[in-house]
Amino acid sequence: MDPSQDRPGGRTEAGFGGVEDVRGRLGATGYLADDATATVVHLAGRLGKPVLVEGPAGVGKTELAKAVATALDADLVRLQCYEGLDEARALYEWDYKKQLLRIQHATAGERDAGWEDVHDDLFGEAYLLERPLLRALRAERDTVLLVDEVDKVDVEFEALLLEILSDFQVTIPELGTVRGRRPPFVVLTSNATRELSEALRRRCLYLHLEYPTIERERAIVTARVPDAPAALTDQVVRVVRSLRALELRKPPSISETLDWTRALIELGVQHVDEAAMSATLAVLLKHHRDLERAMGHLGAVTRPDAAPRSEAS
Repeated sequence: MDPSQDRPGGRTEAGFGGVEDVRGRLGATGYLADDATATVVHLAGRLGKPVLVEGPAGVGKTELAKAVATALDADLVRLQCYEGLDEARALYEWDYKKQLLRIQHATAGERDAGWEDVHDDLFGEAYLLERPLLRALRAERDTVLLVDEVDKVDVEFEALLLEILSDFQVTIPELGTVRGRRPPFVVLTSNATRELSEALRRRCLYLHLEYPTIERERAIVTARVPDAPAALTDQVVRVVRSLRALELRKPPSISETLDWTRALIELGVQHVDEAAMSATLAVLLKHHRDLERAMGHLGAVTRPDAAPRSEAS
């Protein structure tokens, strides 16, 4: 028996064909998955489990969900979490303005319709506003649900999320229980700004992402910016790796590495010297003190005779 068939939310539709299939199809989207990432994604699809992806900002957690959606030809539904997020913004709410207009219309005739004549349709589909969680549950197509930065919500909302992910269903008092038509592939991301509950962690498969090694980031830049000269790519990833070793307020992310590479190419830079660094470093770093610290540090890294840093550095 397919192991996904005896679990709530198990995916029985065609998905990934194995770990190597995951790696290949994610790679085709430009996302280079390592063994751990490919294995977790494969198991999540087979077991119908959400994936909890933790790690510092900018290591590719959100991009993983986007890549999975592209690889599966699925719709991406994103719930961006923030402090104070509540059920009305995440799950559903009623269109109160439309309901008020309905009441006014019903009572504007020669005979007052009254509440008894209108209350049945005031809480129908026509007045329901779907938010991301409900939209993903009711989706007709395959869907990837991205719950981004889940560590920003409070414990009460986390409990609501856990309830929905447990059975892929939710009860709307006025409409009854809504069950997932095609249970989504769920990815939750966390920057670990607060500790998530053990109950939520137990529900998920866990994946921790760190900044890539020099070799891996070089491969990412080569794949995503293929027109970058090899020498420039090598220097870019060494500079970025050196910056991440500093105590910066916001180390450069992988996407910012790609942006910086594209900026250098656009400006016709073949070698990152002090002048190029001064002109373009703001593409990598977005805080003034980080820029000052980096400029004072990078002289040795940008010299033509600077020795490449080792893979383990």
